[in-house]
Amino acid sequence: MTTQTTPRKSSNRIAQYWALTKPRVTQLAVFCAVIGMFLASDEMPEWRVVIAATLGIWLLAGAAFAVNCLAEREIDARMARTARRPMAMGDISVKQTMVFSAVIGGAGMWILYTMVNPLTMWLTFVTFVGYAVIYTMLLKPATPQNIVIGGLSGAMPPALGWAAVANDVPMQAWLLVLIIFVWTPPHFWALAMYRRDDYAKSGLPMLPVTHGLPFTQFHVLLYSIALAATTLLPFAVHMSGMIYLVSAVLLNGVFLHHAWKIYRHYTDLIARKAFTWSIIYLSLLFAALLVDHYFKF
Repeated sequence: MTTQTTPRKSSNRIAQYWALTKPRVTQLAVFCAVIGMFLASDEMPEWRVVIAATLGIWLLAGAAFAVNCLAEREIDARMARTARRPMAMGDISVKQTMVFSAVIGGAGMWILYTMVNPLTMWLTFVTFVGYAVIYTMLLKPATPQNIVIGGLSGAMPPALGWAAVANDVPMQAWLLVLIIFVWTPPHFWALAMYRRDDYAKSGLPMLPVTHGLPFTQFHVLLYSIALAATTLLPFAVHMSGMIYLVSAVLLNGVFLHHAWKIYRHYTDLIARKAFTWSIIYLSLLFAALLVDHYFKF
């Protein structure tokens, strides 16, 4: 009986620690970082650097999300969307989470410093502080503009990847950061709109709760228009070619269609579909940048 139960308990514990890292969000961030690595060089980057940088950034991102789960455990427990997170359910203790975050975060910093370069380590550490401390603990509970002000930390992965390969962060890398920065508000506010009752229970001052749906709908449309313009900058500065331009125009057309429906014909289902599309949109946009980089015409 014992031999059957122990592996299951171990498996559950591993799954709980894995959940602390918010793997789906981490995967998107790491994907954008990897795109930055490949865009940083005209040639294929050194695979050892790519692997080490990917692992190091992944570990530090996971550590930041674990701290986020720790800081928001009581808030998560009040929200249906997050109530089953390990910290919210009390499956993992505060001490265990702190040790876990310190271990994987420390390992990530060591990997980046020794196998990549100090610039990438320090940029990733600053991103960790920006998300886990400044955004999670200071901005998110204080202002409905939390996702706008704190969006910079979530937008940093392309710059981290670029720094890993080039040991520099030029203007082109910051353009990629700007794209994610402008993408974040319409992406997150779509979620906040159809989860507004959850956020009202949480006590967090999210825009749909503090200013209402019409105000948020209008700002989703404004930021979506700004995003469409921002995504044309890589082509404008000759960072990309026609493959990216055509892809960006088509992807923005769909994104703006969702934003317009949110603005004029809002339903929770429309907001949910817009949120899902926004994730697909960013992945395809950065994938188009990568394809264009190697097959530019």
